[in-house]
Amino acid sequence: MAIQTKPIPALYTVYILRSTVRHTSLYIGSTPNPPRRLSQHNGVSKGGAARTSKGNLRPWEMVGLLSGFPSMVAALKFEWALTNPHLSLHIPSSSRLTVPGRTKRGRPRRPAKTLVSIISNIHLLLRVPSFSRWPLKLHFFAPEVHQAWKKWCSTVSEPLRESLVVVTDFGQAGLKASSKTKSAPHITDTDAETSGDSAMEDAEPWGIHALPLGYEPIKEYVAKGQNVFEFEREGNCVVCREAILSEQGLHAICTNDGCEGVGHLSCWSRHFLPGSDAGGDGNILPIQGQCPKCKGVVQWGDMMKELTLRVRGQKDVEKLLKTKRKRATKMKAPAKASAKHS
Repeated sequence: MAIQTKPIPALYTVYILRSTVRHTSLYIGSTPNPPRRLSQHNGVSKGGAARTSKGNLRPWEMVGLLSGFPSMVAALKFEWALTNPHLSLHIPSSSRLTVPGRTKRGRPRRPAKTLVSIISNIHLLLRVPSFSRWPLKLHFFAPEVHQAWKKWCSTVSEPLRESLVVVTDFGQAGLKASSKTKSAPHITDTDAETSGDSAMEDAEPWGIHALPLGYEPIKEYVAKGQNVFEFEREGNCVVCREAILSEQGLHAICTNDGCEGVGHLSCWSRHFLPGSDAGGDGNILPIQGQCPKCKGVVQWGDMMKELTLRVRGQKDVEKLLKTKRKRATKMKAPAKASAKHS
């Protein structure tokens, strides 16, 4: 098996596709680029899937998706489990919500998809050990789909983890209005709605077209990490207080603005999972915790994205930070020109 040499992707999603002609026709897929993939499903560009190629079902729309998958393989695993909840080994038999039908030869037949079945199985998969601790975020781009989610959540006794973020982003009455919401670790359900008048004036993209496809959301965080580690300003581990030796082991930096707390990866993990050395609750993957230096909340997923980008993706880092240098150069150019004229 090849060793993973790529950083955690900027974006990888599992999406729900719905026909705008017949809302009962649904499709599940995965992609790192939702706008491009939707264009393929609608026949605007090459690609897509045979299931979505029927002209009488187009155009399709993405009504929801999950983001934050740590790799393409991780997204494909979730996609397969969501598409085949009657067979997936990620779901215990006693917890299955979907029962397979039988063909004439006695083989299990995939049950037909409905909005409720997809919603209910997403809720189930987000609770099973295989996926419950992944840094996933749930997005809804259609009000009625979001309502279906809230209705299902109100009927299920098993809660999702408190740090799971649910974001809505949809235009009102078909208007292309931006209603983006920023995720926060303590928010579990964020509704973003815009009024008709303001939506008319707002030409910003919304829904899948407003999703960041690159690493821009963590640009400042990446720049901070580059500055600290390039100039060997790591200091002592914020957890164990021992000196951090450059290029010896894996070291992670606090995600919060203004804090340059650095620690050994193993120390951060133990700090976020108290009792892990003694067995604890059996969890080996942290979700979030408090930085010993700034006392702010640190998201493990964001920390790992920066770490893998720094260790495995220097080309991506250079591309991300190059924009800032180019802009600075362009800003200086007019000043030089004016100085010559004077």
